[in-house]
Amino acid sequence: KGGQEEAFKFIDSLKIFSLLANVADVKSLVIHPYTTTHSELTPEELAAAGITPATIRVSIGTEHYEDIIADLENGFAAI
Repeated sequence: KGGQEEAFKFIDSLKIFSLLANVADVKSLVIHPYTTTHSELTPEELAAAGITPATIRVSIGTEHYEDIIADLENGFAAI
């Protein structure tokens, strides 16, 4: 449910997660593939990959789990 606007609201409300596309990082990361890593794909390629305007990719880091959960809950509350 939702779309790109909700995805950005979610991402913008996060405090712990960094808006990066790094791999092998120990920090929690978040990215919006539709407008970043997959932005050059055609609509057909995006659909085949399961990437929509609402898709958000998160990578959980080594921060304390309660802080991560609280940050994600804050993100969900924003949309």
